[in-house]
Amino acid sequence: MKLTADRIIDAGMAVFAESGYHGLSMRQVAERLGAHAGSLYYHVPSKSALLRLMADRVARQAYDAGTAALAALPEQAGWQARIEAQATTLRQSLRRHTGGAIMFADSPKVLSAGALSLMERLLRTLTDAGVPGEHLIVAADSLLSHTTGYVLQEQSESPATTVTAEDVATLQERFPLTVAAAAAYDQDEKFTRSVRMLCAGIATLIDQPRVSGTSTAPSA
Repeated sequence: MKLTADRIIDAGMAVFAESGYHGLSMRQVAERLGAHAGSLYYHVPSKSALLRLMADRVARQAYDAGTAALAALPEQAGWQARIEAQATTLRQSLRRHTGGAIMFADSPKVLSAGALSLMERLLRTLTDAGVPGEHLIVAADSLLSHTTGYVLQEQSESPATTVTAEDVATLQERFPLTVAAAAAYDQDEKFTRSVRMLCAGIATLIDQPRVSGTSTAPSA
């Protein structure tokens, strides 16, 4: 079968899922494709270029999913609902790929156009909501970082350990609030609530009155 950039990206993502960043190499990708490593460089010039293409694919899928979710919202939907739609579809898109959160976390560093498109749209949503310019990037980055970190935890492989009934009873006795909280919500509901909490915090920055004569500089 003819080599194409898309086939190389497919193989790269499969190798990444199995071996992670450090295990990814153009040689391994070539082996998966049944090709010589040198033949890959005509389509993808380097490992860093391949990583950029992989990250861009994940981000573009998230962007397209977000576009569909935003279009499905009622016309009167507020900015919080628009933020929630973008965060939810990003999480869902990252979860579809083993290692997707790691790829996305590195996407701004490799100048992925897809990731930059996600950030641009999020910044526009926050701007339209009335978030002051000095808070925009922190608010947007907090939302994206929270979503990425949430999926990183979901995709992490916990060490296999045997937990006995006695262990559970001990944990409940020592950490009653933590154990009770852990069982309170499923992961989907917990994520939705967490995004809404972030939005509630961001909302306090909108139309925040400035007190005349006060300084925002840190005290000595």
